[in-house]
Amino acid sequence: MVPDEVYLLPLKDDGSPDVSDKHQYIYLTPKTSAPIIVRFQIEGTSSICRHGRLWVNIPEEGAEFRRDNFRAFKLEPDFNRTIEISIPIHGAGAFAFYTTYHSLPDLSETTIAPSTTSRTPTYYIDIAPRLTLGGTQMPLPAVSVFSLISKFMGKYPADWEKHLRGIDERGYNMVHFTPLQQRGESNSPYSIYDQLKWDPECFPNGEADIKKLIDSMENKYNLLALTDVVFNHTANNSKWLHEHPEAGYNVSTAPWLRSALELDTELLEFSKNMAKYDLPTTLTSVDDLLKIMDSIKEKVIAKLRLWEFYVVHAERNADAAIEAWATGDISFPKDGFGDPNNGGLEAIKSAGPAEQAQLLIKHGMLDNDRLGERFRRKVNPPVAAALLTAIYGRFEGDDSDSADRAAARNHFVKVLDELNLPLYREYDVDVAELLQQVFNRVKYVRLDEHGPKLGPIDMKNPLIESYFTRLPKNSITSKHKEDDLALVNNGWIWAANALVDHAGPKSRAYLRREVIVWGDCVKLRYGSGREDSPFLWDFMASYARLMAKYFTGFRIDNCHSTPIHVAEFLLDEARRVRPNLFIVAELFTGSEETDYIFVKRLGLSSLIREAMQAWGTGELSRLVHQHGGRPIGSFEADEVSGADSESLAGSQPAKREIVRQMKYTPVHALFMDCTHDNEPPAQKRDARDTLPNTALVNMCASSTGSVFGYDEIYPELIDLVGETRLYSSISSTKPVEIGGGEGGIGGIKKLLNQIHTLMGKDGYDETHIHHEDQYITVHRVHPESRKGYFLIAHTAFPGYGDGNGELSPVRLTGTKARHVGSWMLEVDTSEEAKKAASEDKKFLRGLPSKVSDLPGVRLEIKENETVITIPDKFPPGSIALFETWIPSVDHSSGLDTYVTSGAKAAFSELDLVDLNFVLYRCEAEELDSSDGKNGVYDIPEHGKLVYAGLQGWWSVMKDVIRNNNLAHPICRHLRDGQWPLDYMVGRLERISERVNHERLCKPAEWLKERFAAIRKIPSFLLPRYFGLVLRTAYMAAWDRSLELMNDNVQKGQWFLQSLAMVSLQQVGFVKSASLYPKKDVPSLAAGLPHFAVSWARCWGRDVFISARGLLLGAGRYAECREHILAFASVMKHGMIPNLLSSGSNPRYNARDAIWFMLQTIQDYTKIVPNGLDILKEKIPRRFLPYDDTYFEVDDPRAYSKSSTLEDIVQEALQRHATGMSFREANAGPDLDMQMKPEGFQQDIKVDWSTGIIFGGNQYNCGTWMDKMGESEKAHNKGVPGTPRDGAAIEITGLHYSTLVWLAKLHKEGKYKYAGVSTSDPNREVITFGDWSALIKHNFERCYYIPVDSDDDDSYDVNPKIINRRGVYKDLYKSGKEYEDYQLRPNFTIAMAVAPDIFNDTHALHALTVADKVLRGPTGMATLDPSDLNYHPYYINSDDSDNFSTSKGRNYHQGPEWLWPTGFFLRALLKFDLKRCDDPGQKTEAFQQITKRLIGCKEAIKESPWAGLTELTNKNGEVCGDSSPTQAWSAGCLIDLYHDAAQYDVSQLSS
Repeated sequence: MVPDEVYLLPLKDDGSPDVSDKHQYIYLTPKTSAPIIVRFQIEGTSSICRHGRLWVNIPEEGAEFRRDNFRAFKLEPDFNRTIEISIPIHGAGAFAFYTTYHSLPDLSETTIAPSTTSRTPTYYIDIAPRLTLGGTQMPLPAVSVFSLISKFMGKYPADWEKHLRGIDERGYNMVHFTPLQQRGESNSPYSIYDQLKWDPECFPNGEADIKKLIDSMENKYNLLALTDVVFNHTANNSKWLHEHPEAGYNVSTAPWLRSALELDTELLEFSKNMAKYDLPTTLTSVDDLLKIMDSIKEKVIAKLRLWEFYVVHAERNADAAIEAWATGDISFPKDGFGDPNNGGLEAIKSAGPAEQAQLLIKHGMLDNDRLGERFRRKVNPPVAAALLTAIYGRFEGDDSDSADRAAARNHFVKVLDELNLPLYREYDVDVAELLQQVFNRVKYVRLDEHGPKLGPIDMKNPLIESYFTRLPKNSITSKHKEDDLALVNNGWIWAANALVDHAGPKSRAYLRREVIVWGDCVKLRYGSGREDSPFLWDFMASYARLMAKYFTGFRIDNCHSTPIHVAEFLLDEARRVRPNLFIVAELFTGSEETDYIFVKRLGLSSLIREAMQAWGTGELSRLVHQHGGRPIGSFEADEVSGADSESLAGSQPAKREIVRQMKYTPVHALFMDCTHDNEPPAQKRDARDTLPNTALVNMCASSTGSVFGYDEIYPELIDLVGETRLYSSISSTKPVEIGGGEGGIGGIKKLLNQIHTLMGKDGYDETHIHHEDQYITVHRVHPESRKGYFLIAHTAFPGYGDGNGELSPVRLTGTKARHVGSWMLEVDTSEEAKKAASEDKKFLRGLPSKVSDLPGVRLEIKENETVITIPDKFPPGSIALFETWIPSVDHSSGLDTYVTSGAKAAFSELDLVDLNFVLYRCEAEELDSSDGKNGVYDIPEHGKLVYAGLQGWWSVMKDVIRNNNLAHPICRHLRDGQWPLDYMVGRLERISERVNHERLCKPAEWLKERFAAIRKIPSFLLPRYFGLVLRTAYMAAWDRSLELMNDNVQKGQWFLQSLAMVSLQQVGFVKSASLYPKKDVPSLAAGLPHFAVSWARCWGRDVFISARGLLLGAGRYAECREHILAFASVMKHGMIPNLLSSGSNPRYNARDAIWFMLQTIQDYTKIVPNGLDILKEKIPRRFLPYDDTYFEVDDPRAYSKSSTLEDIVQEALQRHATGMSFREANAGPDLDMQMKPEGFQQDIKVDWSTGIIFGGNQYNCGTWMDKMGESEKAHNKGVPGTPRDGAAIEITGLHYSTLVWLAKLHKEGKYKYAGVSTSDPNREVITFGDWSALIKHNFERCYYIPVDSDDDDSYDVNPKIINRRGVYKDLYKSGKEYEDYQLRPNFTIAMAVAPDIFNDTHALHALTVADKVLRGPTGMATLDPSDLNYHPYYINSDDSDNFSTSKGRNYHQGPEWLWPTGFFLRALLKFDLKRCDDPGQKTEAFQQITKRLIGCKEAIKESPWAGLTELTNKNGEVCGDSSPTQAWSAGCLIDLYHDAAQYDVSQLSS
């Protein structure tokens, strides 16, 4: 069964492809005949999902491709899922996609009117063609092209067959023909007389001969055919131009060229009359040319009056303006002439002519967009009349007191003279340029040493090349206007913008004489679409289809000057005939960006590149490196799914998918040793370089090619136009045998082509290129079998002489080699030899040459390396070729297959705690579990890994693999030794020997076996194979982890899965930090590495803020239960400890921790099946119930009493209801060295007038904002940064949530207590329902700060200290009143757990304020930036004298914490959805959330800890003192996804 090839294409929030290439170039190569499947991945509520559609022009199987025929795929919104749309692509070429959607409006409290549809740019997916030869698929790197100029081939079929046999025998598999059409009068193959007719000299039977030729090539010689196609010009004598001059650029179709035509005509006339003007017609010096240029200025430029094409006719325009003014035909510009703030009309009236002219230029010009006929530019008379009215008032007659017509006209002429000044300057610039261009061109063709030195100026060779073909007058052309018979010739311009038509209205290249023109080619004018030139579009479409009928490939001549929309159309027509069309192009745009535009839109298979462009050995080495392939030992970036799975017994195997990530692909090259456009080595370098140059090209992992005459060592470039002799080649007359011989390099080329094709077909795509002095060595190998070929090439550039040069002995580590052969090329380059070749009247001949075997190459094969030493005689022009292999890579099942198999089974029995050890464990945890013996791995020049487990390695290696960064320190370290392998195996083996860790034996054994298989390979390959083993193990562990989590995580988006994996990071066995003093169980860390072990690991507040997400949200119900029971067991004072210390030394200073735990218990009962059973669990108590007595853990009273969890919950409520006052046990510096004595006192009570709980004082900090001042220097020691005494809003919300829950449970008979007794003498008892109602009744009055001060009387506020309105107080009745009114994110916690105590309108407004004021890229600012106490940069080590910030006292005074983001987004989703009536609005609510998660998604991707940090500084800046992966930062976002899953997502798209 052929597996499906699937490529994942994730789209970003803006709809652009999420690929690593900055050009967004997507190029996919089919490996088989099966279609490629592109799987678009879109996050379920990204911005493009709002009324979103994905549009693709990829046709369904069997349907015809139409570029403008797009089909839509609806993007069904789903917050919890990634939308996947799989689309098979059956053909080749350029396929396009884009998305349409309604733009997401800014967050608002009001319903937004529906927005208009937005559309992303169009993006492209290029698919390589599937070429077949001899019935088998031929990858592009296996293609060897032979280029020839067809008119030199001789008579068809005899001469052609002879040459084709010789081409085939040399191992080429594709022939590139210059155009085979009938040629124009110049006889150039690229000047085509009739695109639909074949060259009658070669092919007298026309199309029948072509069919016969192609059949013979493919069936007899195993050769594919590629032809040039010329889309942008035709021969100057093409007969069909007589009928259709509109197909070219003339003054009717391109009126802007009139000035250029008049100039061209006048220059030709001047050239004819030069003798009459007493000017030299044979130039001998620059002085002669300067005389001619002076005469041109006088007799051409001055005579032509070209300025008339630029300026306004002052007299005519003045008359028209005066007439309009006098008749009242007045039109003021829409916004008037001037700025009313700058004097308005009075300023215009008093302004001078220059300023008034500027107003006309800005508001009153007509036909100013391009050149055209003389005086085309005009002033709009009604606007000119309006200006006159502004100056003089309305015309009241020539006899009135106001200005008469004559005075107004005289003034207006002055205005027009000023208006013309910049237009004259424009003319001056253009004329200066055209004169310079004429000078430069004449100098080049007549005087320059490297120019053609054309000789006398006469009718045959005029002074200038004409820019226009003037069609003859005959019975056909006589029906056209005479001006229309002058058609622009094609040409090229140095460094021109390829996307601009240089004969179009935006260019003046033909007037400025910037075009290097081809006088035998008329430029074709396609316009913007078929309607502009119907005949031409239809005619050239027929041409494209005819070429595709016979030829496997096209070479697009001058692709860069072919209008891109035209090329798209014509290639589409060709691909309709031949879907797998191989398309190569010469592309000289001068801009990499523009190159990519052409490549992407046209679906080009390859760009032509040439080795002969190199000017030295170093540059040639660079070109070989560019096209050679990936470095040896490259990482495999594809992630393959389905490779390690097994079918169930008896079941049909599922269709296997090979799933690949999109990866950067450079534009494929057709790398030629030499093209027919450039000089061969004998002319440009040293003739001997023919051999090393072609050998180096053939070692490259790309399509390669050569040209007729290269192998034969022709002495010079063939004149494409003027040459009349025919090709000759020894390969065409004698059988080609591999090896040396006379008459060129054909025998060696055969070997090189065979090796190139073999390597291309089998996928040898890794190379190592080394440049040393005059030498280049290339080693190209197969990435799996490691078989390869090694080349030593001694290049021959001028001046290299005959010596050996310098090449050190070559050492091939771990590699065996066989000497295939060594050869040197000798060429007779004497003048006699060159003369003999050039004077042959009938045939093109090569220089006398001989390829000889070179003996003496020394091959020293050692145990771990092969050493190659070149012989004493190895002159320039020599090569040595070797076959190589690596014995240690031989494996019965293939080494790659072996090291990537079996992991799924090996990891299949692990539980999540095992996987914590396999994947994670920071330095402190690792030291803790090994009694200080073993830490994380330290990579030289890189530093310590963040984890000892696989994630530590993968965090480094994933980027190394993705970027193929073989120079990274980890790769150097692996090449130096196998210590990482020893570390990883040893670590797993040690832990697997411990009790309860036996399950790790199998992964340890798997890893050991795979590493054993790669230990013998050469060290340079170790990084690659280490990466393969690591990724396989990492993915197996990751997949096993997800298997053990709940359905929501398993089927969720990657981000949710990444968040869920943080639960694995944070929950594990730590000797020093169990949940119990005498029982080892896994515990949840607050964060890593800061809170990893001992007393610092397990915090009551952090555990229960995190538990709903990390434990319940991931389906880890047992672990959640264990943490609830453990903390319940140590309840005292109606509180749970903030610091657990395994229950031995708990500290009770967190007023909020108990409420977060009660919320977790509530969530547990609602989420876990039969969750209410937990309330009946009997729990041994560390302290006595309802007793504040403290005693040590070894006291007999410890754990002597038990309570049910139901009783413990009730105890917490009861203790708070009656109030508590206690001093912390063991108070003093041993408990807290920073706290003042007053801070150890805890007083908690209920205000029964509101039902709200109050507590704390100004010397302690009993909520999560718990930073105590520590600096004696700044005098802040013992002064909390944020005491938050009084009634913290989140505690009130959590408290209310608990009461509502318990009231409901009691009503249902599931909780035995109805309420509590109180400390209020007027209210001895209160039910939970009444208590919650009391809070709800008072909540808005106590906490809300109204938007309008007129409403202040309805709320408990002090207007004098309100800083911001329309928000909720952070505290109620604290020790410092202003602290009540500080805007902090804590109100969102209350909103998330107790939304019904908030007024919906108030809540949404407060959330929009927080969104603008507090929300950062990832976290929520802990204080309003407008607050005087705002200090957003946390530096704990800074012991300055700044009271506010020293020793990090500002921990919660502005830095942006991530965990409140989860609560903020949960609250925002709840209240935003409340006001939504229709599916579109609901989708928008989810999209607002998605948009606000972008920063967190990027953060978790980039973090080496694979988690979310504790906090950042302002605007998401990195905080060096933050714990890099914090439990609650991830857990609270999982809460968000859990909330989202409760909504009926099907409604979103109903």
